[in-house]
Amino acid sequence: MGEAVKETFVPEDSVAPVALTGVRGFLAKFTVLKGAQRELWLTFLIKLFIISAYSITNKTLILWLSSDLGFNDQTAGALIGWVWAPAMTVFTLLSGSLTDALGLRRTFFLGVSICLVARAVMVFTTIPWLALAGGLFPLVIGEALGTPVLIAATRRYSTTLQRSISFSIIYMVMNVGYLIAGSIFDYVRHSLGEYGYLNLLGLHITTYRTLFLVSLGFEVVLFPTIYFLRRGAEVTDEGVRFNAEPVRHATGAFWKRIWLTVRDSALDTVRLFKRLLGQSGFYRLLAFLLLIGFLKLIFLQMDYVFPKFGIRELGNGAPIGHLSNINYILIIILVPIIGALTQRYSAYRMVVVGGAICAASVFVMALPTPWFQQSAQGFIGQWIGHGYLGVQGSIHPYYVMIAIYISIFSIGEAFYSPRVYEYAAAIAPKGQEASYGALSYIPFLIGKLLVGTGGWLLAAFCPAHGSRHSGTMWLIFALAASVAPIGLVALRRYIRVPEAGRQDIE
Repeated sequence: MGEAVKETFVPEDSVAPVALTGVRGFLAKFTVLKGAQRELWLTFLIKLFIISAYSITNKTLILWLSSDLGFNDQTAGALIGWVWAPAMTVFTLLSGSLTDALGLRRTFFLGVSICLVARAVMVFTTIPWLALAGGLFPLVIGEALGTPVLIAATRRYSTTLQRSISFSIIYMVMNVGYLIAGSIFDYVRHSLGEYGYLNLLGLHITTYRTLFLVSLGFEVVLFPTIYFLRRGAEVTDEGVRFNAEPVRHATGAFWKRIWLTVRDSALDTVRLFKRLLGQSGFYRLLAFLLLIGFLKLIFLQMDYVFPKFGIRELGNGAPIGHLSNINYILIIILVPIIGALTQRYSAYRMVVVGGAICAASVFVMALPTPWFQQSAQGFIGQWIGHGYLGVQGSIHPYYVMIAIYISIFSIGEAFYSPRVYEYAAAIAPKGQEASYGALSYIPFLIGKLLVGTGGWLLAAFCPAHGSRHSGTMWLIFALAASVAPIGLVALRRYIRVPEAGRQDIE
């Protein structure tokens, strides 16, 4: 604390901006990444590995809790929504200040190390208390350390011109990771069977724990990737600078230094909120993020409700991952294009447009399945079911409904989701990017608390045995998602916060 910062400067090639129109102007929005520093490309790669590991785990958690550890729908849902969620949010908020204190590179290494140990425990034990205490709950800490770091890294390693498209690219890369995870999720379940096992050196590793084993492999390859990040690098419009990484408590025993750093980071987080609590703008930002939580509910239920719904309505081995992949494929295509075309519009406005589309999409799943029977038996159903999904036999109407729902949802998501992160970054004071980036994850707390009720909805409307009324469950989700766009429009005058460097086009 308080020590002088040694700084070096490496000039970048620069050219005077030239106004381009038409196709050249559109392509120029992507070519701003030409000459980007290697740290930005490494950030994209780190994001890919982290998300692949996280998504495989996330899709498997609810199934693992019930199948391997014996929890019913309600308990499994509560563990995810009311324990995992608050813990993830608390540690994410703390990790913002911890990142500002330790530096990006050190925080990356710390988070990956914790995830490595936690995932190993989840792979090799079936004792419930040990799997939770030594696996699932420590995994919260490791995953939380990676989230605000990647937001801060995207901003720190990009120039002003590169920033908007970089946030769109980072979101696209995230969906490439989801796409990889979805394919692996179906491949392992198809190869081993829904309730099969892998014989590993005499150990019977169940299907769902085998999926955790794959995610463990992604954690291993993260170490050499993070190593190539240059210490203290910061990209500016004038060039790349190298600042000495912050070090708190440089002397003393290792674990004591870690404890003191965590303690100080927690105090910094409290101080951050105290400062924000004194500003009227914070309450508007908080209201914005709380409303976004109702949209995140729909995003999160794809991991915590949709797998059980799909298996129960469509049968064991149903291609849940490939159905989810429709979203990821469309996002990979749409996010860079929509990001480039909407740069001139404020993040808030794009969130409203995208949120309305997302909420509308969920109502498709609440419609009666007989309405889609003819489509399921026709060309559309054959193309989706037999062509894309590889389903044998007759095509259930839900395959068509899910494809339509996810396609519409993806359009809305491409508009709104990357801009939530940009919105938080746009209002962040210099030097507190990670702290403010962490705030953008508050919607996930709301979404997970809401999706924690998913276990009760599954038990009531889509049980493993007995009559099902899944349309009612989806109607409840649709109405909840509608709270976001309605609230953002109705309360716009009161909750909107000006975005630095952005003038909306009305």
